[in-house]
Amino acid sequence: MLRNKLLLATSNQGKAKEIKSFLGELSPEIFTLQELNLKETFPERGKTFAENARGKSLFYSKHWEGLTLAEDSGLEIEHLKGAPGVLSARFSGPQATDEKNNQKVLELMKGVRSEQRQARFVSCMILTQKGKIIKEIEETAEGLVASEKRGSCGFGYDPIFYYPPLGKTFAELSPEEKNRVSHRGQALKKLKEFLLEYFDSPRS
Repeated sequence: MLRNKLLLATSNQGKAKEIKSFLGELSPEIFTLQELNLKETFPERGKTFAENARGKSLFYSKHWEGLTLAEDSGLEIEHLKGAPGVLSARFSGPQATDEKNNQKVLELMKGVRSEQRQARFVSCMILTQKGKIIKEIEETAEGLVASEKRGSCGFGYDPIFYYPPLGKTFAELSPEEKNRVSHRGQALKKLKEFLLEYFDSPRS
């Protein structure tokens, strides 16, 4: 049935892996943009995470009969006035990679005192179907920019995002530990609770 079909509107494999793992026990039939095989893609030009996620979800939902989930997320650093923000994935330029992005942040934060290294991850998720928004969720995780990369798990800025309550960077946490405290993990928890009710509803 269409209500149990979910399209992940992302080309980020690390993000898709986390979402699939978290929602696995709900047993939805999960599809990716590669499987949809569209010729056109959504241009992310929004000024906020919510604007980008909303645009992506609505755009791809018009090419798909089932549910569409889009997420926009990134790192906001207080000392850099909120940067990299919505430019997180391409912060180091057109040929950006996780390695280049992390290195640019570390260079910009070089010599900055620990009390001025506050940062937060933001995750905004938008669930739609056939051009209609069904659910919006936004969650954050507060931490600090580390002085160097630590850990080999995760992706993106995880190696330089230090999470004080656990005394580790996100890249030093196991997937299970990260999902319990991360911005995306908290958002997925709320999404999961919503989908449990949604899939059980005879009107969905």
